[in-house]
Amino acid sequence: MTHSTEPVREAAAFIQSKTQCPLETAVITGTGLGEAVGPLEDALTIDYREIPHFPVSTVISHSGRLMIGNLAGHGLMVMQGRVHLYEGYAPEDVTFPVRVMQSLGVRQLIVSNAAGGMNSAFRQGDLMVIRDHINLTGENPLVGPNADEWGPRFPDMTAAYDRALIQCARRTADIHGIALKSGVYAGLKGPSLETPAEIRYLKAIGADAVGFSTVMETIAAVHAGIQVLGLSIITNINDPDRPAPASVEAIVSTANQAAPRLNRLITAVITQLHGEEPS
Repeated sequence: MTHSTEPVREAAAFIQSKTQCPLETAVITGTGLGEAVGPLEDALTIDYREIPHFPVSTVISHSGRLMIGNLAGHGLMVMQGRVHLYEGYAPEDVTFPVRVMQSLGVRQLIVSNAAGGMNSAFRQGDLMVIRDHINLTGENPLVGPNADEWGPRFPDMTAAYDRALIQCARRTADIHGIALKSGVYAGLKGPSLETPAEIRYLKAIGADAVGFSTVMETIAAVHAGIQVLGLSIITNINDPDRPAPASVEAIVSTANQAAPRLNRLITAVITQLHGEEPS
């Protein structure tokens, strides 16, 4: 069942009481990517625990802080870490921050994640722009009564990841010499990593990368009328014919190493979104 609107309003009001910064763009950072945005000017940092009703991450690599400030002269809201279905949270909890963003007037959302690569052209450490996703979680944040003030009962998902934002990311990456792959992201519930047979299945149905986040948030954002840009760090390569164990520590390490390139890309995209040429 979708969240009632009152807790969302209370969380948004608390954040608004802390800052006068106008917020049109937000970023959600994934595993090992907490430092992938910034530094922000005039930054305000709020622990998730301080925000009424806000879900708190239980994953070590997600610091659980909300940053608000200016990036290249533009107001920005950055979630350093997120919550996941595998932590035991319901879909409406996972997407609660997106509803708060909606209440605060956010119009563009950049979601990032660490993902396992399955495309044979991918290499560890690659950046991938998400052109579409496959929801294999068995969950949907819109199940239950629809909150009409939040969005339509049956939101169209033919362009869940905004095409103009994808083109902006590709153009920006070219200008800055950042290699940017493109692919379909498969969202699983987790937390167990994929078996070789599951990887073969995911490849067969058209997935290029796989992870445990992003899909719930994107569905809620599309429902809210927020434009979404999805960016993945390919932290490991899943080859079902040559299976190799993947540790969380190694995944986080790869994400940390790729974070500066993601930072450059996100900064340039946000600058271009607000009508300025990236430098």
